[in-house]
Amino acid sequence: MRCLWTVAVMLAALLVPTAAQAATPSYLTLEATYTSVANGWSSVERYLDTTPGFTQESYPPDGRGDQDGQRLTFFGGVKRPFSGRFLLYHAPGWNTNPKTTPVLLVHGANDNPDRAWANPGESGGFGCGASSCPSTGMMQHLANAGYRVFAIGFAHKEGDNLMQAQEVGDAVSIIKSKLGVPAVDLVGWSKGMMSARMYASSVKPSWGRPYAGDVRKLITLGGPNGGYDYPFAHGWAHDFSIWSECGGGVNSPAPHTHMTCYGLDAYHPEFSFVPVGGFDCYPGQRQMLARFDGAYGVDQTQQDWYTTYYGGQGFYTSGPGIQAAIDAGSLISRIRQAGVPASVATYLLAGGSPSVVGIYNENRGPSDGVVFVSSALSTAGVGTVAGTALVAGANHLQLGWYPAVESQVASWLG
Repeated sequence: MRCLWTVAVMLAALLVPTAAQAATPSYLTLEATYTSVANGWSSVERYLDTTPGFTQESYPPDGRGDQDGQRLTFFGGVKRPFSGRFLLYHAPGWNTNPKTTPVLLVHGANDNPDRAWANPGESGGFGCGASSCPSTGMMQHLANAGYRVFAIGFAHKEGDNLMQAQEVGDAVSIIKSKLGVPAVDLVGWSKGMMSARMYASSVKPSWGRPYAGDVRKLITLGGPNGGYDYPFAHGWAHDFSIWSECGGGVNSPAPHTHMTCYGLDAYHPEFSFVPVGGFDCYPGQRQMLARFDGAYGVDQTQQDWYTTYYGGQGFYTSGPGIQAAIDAGSLISRIRQAGVPASVATYLLAGGSPSVVGIYNENRGPSDGVVFVSSALSTAGVGTVAGTALVAGANHLQLGWYPAVESQVASWLG
C-alpha cells in the first residue's frame, strides 16, 4: 500500500504544473487555429484576452488601417478587430528545434508578422526599404539556425502600446506553457520595441498585469528608445504621403489637422497625433514621441516648418505641434524612468543608412532614415546593457531581413 501511495504522490506531482510549466492563464481564450499559412509559417493561433480594459480602438474610416491579406482570415474576417485579440505565429521547428529558449518577434507600426519577419517583399519596395526585396527574413534565418521562433500579430496596426505590451506578456505565457520553459527572448523592431520593453519594465495600464519575470534577453532593432520626432520635423513631405487629397494613402499619423492640397483645404482629424473630433487612430505613434529640436534642430527646408513643429497656423497647414502631442500621451519618459530590470540582458541595434525607398529620409543627424542612431542606441533606463551594434548599411525597413542584422541577432541570442 505504501508503494502505491508513493506512486500516486509522484503521479500527482507530475500532473501539477511547475512554475516553468504553468498552464495558459484562464483569461486567455484560444479562438481559432490555422495550419494553412503563407510565407513559411507552420501555424497561426488567434487568442482573446478577456481582461476588462481592452477596447475597440479607432480606425481610419477610409480603410487604410484595416487588416488585410491572410491576416484578415486569421482575425475571422473582421477588418477592424477588437484590441483584446492577437495572433501567435509559429515558425517551423517551434517545438523541435534544439535551442532551449524560444524567441518572440514583435513587429512595428503599420506592419504584420508576414512582411516584417517572413516575406519582406510582400508589400514591394516601400515595404522592405529597398528596390529589390527578399522573400525570406529573420524568421527563416533564426528557425534554420535552430531557434524556436514565434511572432505576435496585433489587431490594430498603430495601436495603444499599453494594451499591446499586455499581449506580449500573454504570448510569453502561452509559449512558456507550450514548451515548459521559464523564460522567452524578445526581439522588438521599431514600434515593437515599445510593447516588448514596456512588458519587461512593467509599464502597464491601471488594469494591467505587471512583468512576470520571464524574459531572458531583450533585443531592440531600430527602436526609438529615446523617442522620435520625424513626422513633426519633416511634416510637409511626410503629409504628402498620407493625405489622399495630395495623393497619399499611407497608414500613418500626420502632424496637421488641416492642409491645403492643390488649392483645396482639407480637414482630417482621423490622421491627427492627438485625439480630435472623436478620432484617436494612432495612439501607438503618439506614445513614441520625444523632441530632438535641441539636439538636431528642425528641417527648415520644409513648408510651414515652424508651425508644424511648434504648433499653430502656417501658410498651408495647421496643427497642434509636437509638445501638445507629447503631453497627450508620450510614454518615452515613463519607459526610461521605469527601467528594464537588470535581470534582463538588453541589446540595442541601430541601422545607419538613411536610404528608405519611398519616403523623405531623416537628414538632421545620423539615422536609419526614420529613427536617430542616438535614440536607437540610447541606454537610459536599461539595467543591463549586454551589447550594442550599428549596422551601417541597413535602413529602418531593412532591419528584419538585412543579413548583418540577422547574424547579429543570432549571435546575441546565443
